[in-house]
Amino acid sequence: MTYRPARRLADIEPFHVVELFTRARQLETEGRDIIHMEVGEPDFPTPAPIANAAVDAIKAGKNFYTESLGLPTLREAIAKFYASKYGVTVTASRIVVTNGASGALNLAFACLADPGSEWLMTNPGYPCNRHIIRSYEGQPVGIPVGPESNFQPTPELLAQHWTNKTAGLLVASPANPTGTLLDLEQIKNLANFVRQRDGHFLVDEIYHGLTYAPQEVPLGDETDAPTACAAGDDIWVINSFSKYFQMTGWRLGWMVVPEIYVRDVEKLAQNLTLCPSAPAQYGALAAFLPETIAILEARRAEFRRRRDYLAPALEKLGFRITAQPQGAFYLYCDCSALCDDSFTFARDLLEKTGVAATPGLDFGSNQPERHIRFAYTTDLSRLAEAVERLARYLGR
Repeated sequence: MTYRPARRLADIEPFHVVELFTRARQLETEGRDIIHMEVGEPDFPTPAPIANAAVDAIKAGKNFYTESLGLPTLREAIAKFYASKYGVTVTASRIVVTNGASGALNLAFACLADPGSEWLMTNPGYPCNRHIIRSYEGQPVGIPVGPESNFQPTPELLAQHWTNKTAGLLVASPANPTGTLLDLEQIKNLANFVRQRDGHFLVDEIYHGLTYAPQEVPLGDETDAPTACAAGDDIWVINSFSKYFQMTGWRLGWMVVPEIYVRDVEKLAQNLTLCPSAPAQYGALAAFLPETIAILEARRAEFRRRRDYLAPALEKLGFRITAQPQGAFYLYCDCSALCDDSFTFARDLLEKTGVAATPGLDFGSNQPERHIRFAYTTDLSRLAEAVERLARYLGR
């Protein structure tokens, strides 16, 4: 057999953090103690009300195909969540339940990306997004961003990169790997820029709920990110049950779609995924219950405590945190004072200290060798142990 993959595969790179994770697991099977700070996955189990609701549904025989756009009751529940959480009216007809946020982005770009169309996104940014676009024959175009814009795009930056081939813009708030936020005024400014050029505007909000006040603000008085749904009903908004709701392995998300595209997305869902997981959807119906939210908010406070410990601890070791870590559960650090190449540095940390972190190479071509990402998705005692190991390795 002749090996002849599609040409687009040459533009799709491996997800380096997954390969690093695989090596970490291999070391664990050899008896090594590995502190995992590489994977963007909450370390808490799915809240019991969600798990119990899914189990009850399975026991009741509710394991058949659902509607391609998701259970009507779940779509209604998500619409009510937007009203109660954000004070925004989103009709249930615009909500599409998907196989994770990745499934949402696949449906969005299957719907919108023409061959050769260009899509703007930040560099650094989440790598899978650009690879999804390329899979549908679009061309991702990275906008280099840095501390001067809090690692987020601005209308001025868009003006420098928008061409007659540009079809749209994808942003994330909170962002991965930086944890930075866009406020509502910034979202509106970006939306207006894109509208004036008749483009598509997509906003990744998968870390909503996991946002925090500055370190000097008392614990519990946290910052909530505004939803792009408040900036117009022509914006594609992607969210997930993975992060705040801690359902990563359940693979369930949703997308708020402009009304005129709902039927197109439904046709694609019918053909590409048929429907989201039925047990996951029945479990998610319990995600918005008061008792579930109480559990999630307590865990949000724990993430805040971890951030407030780890950020100054890493800075004392020589890492520079140039992004304002307002959300998600990441610290994107400039490590150039400690190494010449963050990829080699990350491999070294794993092999010699048992601390797993993600090199900047995963997040684009904007000075990746200078940056490394630490996820505070393990408990405080393990974070303290990681800091001690790093200090010994660095001779601090």
